[in-house]
Amino acid sequence: QVHLVESGGGLVQAGGSLRLSCAASGRIFSINAIGWYRQAPGKQRESVATITTDGSTNYADSVKGRFTVSRDSAWSTVYLQMNSLKPEDTAVYYCHTYIFPMNYWGQGTQVTVSS
Repeated sequence: QVHLVESGGGLVQAGGSLRLSCAASGRIFSINAIGWYRQAPGKQRESVATITTDGSTNYADSVKGRFTVSRDSAWSTVYLQMNSLKPEDTAVYYCHTYIFPMNYWGQGTQVTVSS
């Protein structure tokens, strides 16, 4: 069992920055990767960024060069630094991990970018 809790969302003007945090607890020693996802109203949930045990990262094309995912060595916290935010980044942001045979999601944190 893994418990994920996101924080750091809020309202920001276009061009601004936010840093989201995903605090993990429970069987964190079993985590191989954590991903950030987002879901805007009326749209499907989409992958934003992923970080793996060896530090490899992957980003959606829409956020490359603006967002950076990082983690501490113990997997207790994963961060998503979001710079140069755009109104289209407005969404609920979730962190996720998969530990066989379960998917684990946090409750989400709202990010709203005003134009």
